[in-house]
Amino acid sequence: MSKRTLYFVCLLFTMTPFLMINAHTKNNLEQTYDIVIYGGTSAGVTAAVQAARMGKSVVLIATGNHIGGMTSNGLGWVDVTKPDTLGGLAREYFNKVWEYYQRDLSWIWEPKHPIKGQLIQFHPTVPLMWVLEPKVAEKIFIAMVAQAKIPLIRRERLDRRNGVKMYGSRILQITMESGLSFKGQMFIDATYEGDLMAASHVSYTVGREPNSQYQETLNGIQSYHMSAKKFLKIDPYLVKGNPKSGLLLRVYPHERGKCGSGDSGVQAYNYRMCLTDVPQNRIPIEKPAGYDERQYEIVFRAIEAGIGKETFFKLDLLPNRKTDSNNNGPISTDYVGMNWNYPEADYATRKKIALLHEQWQRGLVWTLQNHPRVPAAVQAYYAPWGLPKDEFVDNRHWPYDLYVREARRMVSAVVIDEQTALGKISVQDGIGLASYNMDSHSIKYIVDSNGFLGTEGGLYKKVAIPYPISYQAIVPKRQECENLAVPVCLSASHAAYGSIRMEPTFMVLGQSAATAACLAINLNVALQDLPYALLRQYLLNDGQILDWKK
Repeated sequence: MSKRTLYFVCLLFTMTPFLMINAHTKNNLEQTYDIVIYGGTSAGVTAAVQAARMGKSVVLIATGNHIGGMTSNGLGWVDVTKPDTLGGLAREYFNKVWEYYQRDLSWIWEPKHPIKGQLIQFHPTVPLMWVLEPKVAEKIFIAMVAQAKIPLIRRERLDRRNGVKMYGSRILQITMESGLSFKGQMFIDATYEGDLMAASHVSYTVGREPNSQYQETLNGIQSYHMSAKKFLKIDPYLVKGNPKSGLLLRVYPHERGKCGSGDSGVQAYNYRMCLTDVPQNRIPIEKPAGYDERQYEIVFRAIEAGIGKETFFKLDLLPNRKTDSNNNGPISTDYVGMNWNYPEADYATRKKIALLHEQWQRGLVWTLQNHPRVPAAVQAYYAPWGLPKDEFVDNRHWPYDLYVREARRMVSAVVIDEQTALGKISVQDGIGLASYNMDSHSIKYIVDSNGFLGTEGGLYKKVAIPYPISYQAIVPKRQECENLAVPVCLSASHAAYGSIRMEPTFMVLGQSAATAACLAINLNVALQDLPYALLRQYLLNDGQILDWKK
């Protein structure tokens, strides 16, 4: 038996308990659990595992056919600034990644070796690894769920209009579009969109707050211009030099609104493409149906203006000669400006938005590799890369989920803002640490003050030291809902959310949310009435890192 065949046999064996659990739990239309978790993201998985370990009956509901969220959807180059901020299940997960890649059998397309450039790999005293293939990420999540014997419900979406039954400020039951219902004592919304939170009439916001709302300096409309930053002079008009000819697609005529004022803008989304240059495992990216050359005029003009060939998307290497190919510049895989209505859109509209993003990215790769207006040197740089045959095998080898970097954000009794992220506000009820820099992607293309193409909305601000995330930021206002925790679409300003929105942080918050839910059940209290001292002790006992030792 070849190494590759043996690998897939082992994978199938590992998944078998998970498949049996999934089949068993969908027999009844109404089910009751202590804790109901909606959202099969990395936060949803850690929340479910923690609840099961604390002896509670728990169900994990995934809206699609796969679990792990972005961690198993191409985000294999995991954003970890300070590894010592991660404890508990998050650290356990990345230890499992390290253990997996210690085995020679895990290296199918290349010899085993350290992956350079992303913290320390294969360090003898730090058994953690931060880069991994998407299928490996999901395999580990599946194994964690199966080992904890957690019922996993797949392909079920909340009835967002009538699917939440409440009594006063408590959720009694949630119902899916299929009619499948779940009763629980506690609920956790672990989705990237915050659909359960919104359907429960919890306060939230979408877009950018004005700086004045939380006395910030980084929020709202920004004044950053691509042309000034990158020293590029890209003509934004249909006919170069002629403003009367109209603007290129997706370009706004100017900045709308005063700098620092709020709007409904949402930072750009994309797919974290997983690519490979191994010929035996590579599928070419073909010209997509409906390809519109006008969409890529900004690409052609950026090349003519001298933008570096490497800026169109990253080629960060993962094991087995694969990549996490993320956005890498002002004109890249982000479909800038085309996602503003996604957070509040219905499921059908969200699917259309996702398909448009996929078409943009497939078209971008094809353009860079094949279009006659792209210089030979640029074509040669991208030519070796295609989709891996052994990733996303049931989705045409394309990632399952769009990278929803930010959608709804809860507005609770405590809103984490840039002052908290910069360490200027003391937090006394921390449930985990965030350490990534405040990072938000572009929101729209504009014509800048010099008449060239610019971007607006990009935000990057260094966070000096890790800072705690308040427990009150993951629970709604008490009068709105007392048995719901929201560890992903938590209460934070747009500026601060750019720091919090990292998968390892979501894992930490998912575990903390489940711990709180279990303790609230034990004490028969609302989440808002849970004594923090008790929660803190349980979190510390389970290895969570709550304080940063300078």
